[in-house]
Amino acid sequence: MRSIAAQPPVIVILGPTASGKSELALAVAKKIGAEIISADSRQIYRELDIGAAKPSAEALQEVTHHFVNEKNIGEPFTAGDFATEAVERIRDIHRRGKRAIIAGGSTLYLEGVLKGFANLPPANPEIRARLLIELENIGKERLYEKLLQKDPEQAATLDPTKTQRLIRSLEIIEITGLSVTELQSRRKKQQTDLHFLTTGLSIPRDTLYQRINQRTDKMLEAGLCQEAELLYHKYYKLLADKRTSALQSVGYQELFQYFDNTIDFDEAVRLIKQHTRNYAKRQLTFFNNRLTINWVNTDILWQGLENSKFWA
Repeated sequence: MRSIAAQPPVIVILGPTASGKSELALAVAKKIGAEIISADSRQIYRELDIGAAKPSAEALQEVTHHFVNEKNIGEPFTAGDFATEAVERIRDIHRRGKRAIIAGGSTLYLEGVLKGFANLPPANPEIRARLLIELENIGKERLYEKLLQKDPEQAATLDPTKTQRLIRSLEIIEITGLSVTELQSRRKKQQTDLHFLTTGLSIPRDTLYQRINQRTDKMLEAGLCQEAELLYHKYYKLLADKRTSALQSVGYQELFQYFDNTIDFDEAVRLIKQHTRNYAKRQLTFFNNRLTINWVNTDILWQGLENSKFWA
């Protein structure tokens, strides 16, 4: 196996949602002849297109994208699965004499590849069943407050709607007596021969929020509501089960509420924008607390395309 020094660095382009990661990664990939590893937990699923901000058909033809349109909705795929398979594919890309770019904003996907995972305990059915009953009885907001008291750093990376991660975090605390944050600090580094060059897209908060609002409007114009309605009718049973995280994501869950007649359309749009801004804030919190990133102004990164050494 080639040494770390002999391996070309893996370029990692990350940032909050709507910061322009996919566009920049595509441009860099075309510039240096690379393949893209998509670190996006929604883009891996077929049928989640507009709401997942999936690369266009033209982009997918121009540059090979991994982990896009590879799974069916309802098919499980974890951050651990991604970390393991991403490393394998990067090695294969290197063996074929090409460069690899990881691009995305799914926090756990990125952390798994870059830092490895903590040695977390297996699920405890008894504790989990009790937490699920508690969720039903007191609601997700109260359960989130419980995590906020016990592990504020972990709580800052999610919100009450992320019930699976919420329950898992509380379950780990009960099993081990330690918070997820404490256990993550003791993580085992995944031993690989890979070297990562991690760059974050730095963009002013006001500009980012404006981009989020504009992108939401463009998604709706492109047919997001119609896409969500098809998913709503096709996967109604999975939605009722509330255990398919891909269908609970921002942009879809609000429209599903609209189809349930619990909110009107204007409120659904307002909530999509608000929840997307909230999600961007949580991403930034996670990146700054859990990863080591070289943050660079987005304009400078685009200017760097003219300099071949910038992305070496």
